[in-house]
Amino acid sequence: MMRLTPTVKTILIINVALFALEALLRVPLGDIFGMRVVFSDDFAIYQPFTYMWLHGGFGHILGNMLAVFFFGPMLEMVWGSKRFLQFYLICGIGAGVLFGAADFVEKYPLKQDMERYTANPNPDDFYTFILDHDVRRFGAHTWFDNMYNLQEEYARNPDDAELREATIISAKRVYSEIIDINMVGASGAVFGILLAFAMLFPNTQIYIYFLFPVKAKYLVLFYGLYELYSEFNRVPGDNIAHLAHLGGMLVAFILLKIWQKNTTRLY
Repeated sequence: MMRLTPTVKTILIINVALFALEALLRVPLGDIFGMRVVFSDDFAIYQPFTYMWLHGGFGHILGNMLAVFFFGPMLEMVWGSKRFLQFYLICGIGAGVLFGAADFVEKYPLKQDMERYTANPNPDDFYTFILDHDVRRFGAHTWFDNMYNLQEEYARNPDDAELREATIISAKRVYSEIIDINMVGASGAVFGILLAFAMLFPNTQIYIYFLFPVKAKYLVLFYGLYELYSEFNRVPGDNIAHLAHLGGMLVAFILLKIWQKNTTRLY
């Protein structure tokens, strides 16, 4: 029977307790402690740490905590509790920082375009704005469809002050909808655990759905390639932070190589 190690147990308890607290109190902790883009008014310096202890739903926390439960103990037994905790935190925080950097690069042009448009609104630039920043890829936003009707009406009446103000309000709403998206979840740290497990125990058989055996190195390789594909081939409504997953794997790989190098020098 699998032995539940101390740090793994603590990680599970903290995550489940916070998820239960959020559900019972109906307080959206992600609004405060979730990861925001750095130029958001709601960004705080602690978020690259706090985001990794919150989750967006039952399926989200279940998947992450099962991974910690099944793969974490063997790593903790090899490394010890202190090093395993260091690894978990570094992967989670590192994934958050890398995601934050990519998020900045992706969303900063929106900030510039919104400021440019609100300073000098006109029909052509409004049409370009809504084409370049379609919020429907982040989920269902039926209100966004009406912006095309507004653009057509504004193009026919470019001197209408009320229509001009309506387009400014709409541009600000698009900005707010995208900038206000926060990231939560332990997935960055979890994907770090998966990569470490595959590197330390590459030929260990893992049973998918308890039926189909596959070696750890192949399973993790598939996950990594899937995350890479999903990031560059997003479908509407995909709100998964694939870059955070990849970031966790990258940080884990670098950290393991550093540890291996330092360990080699001791002998």
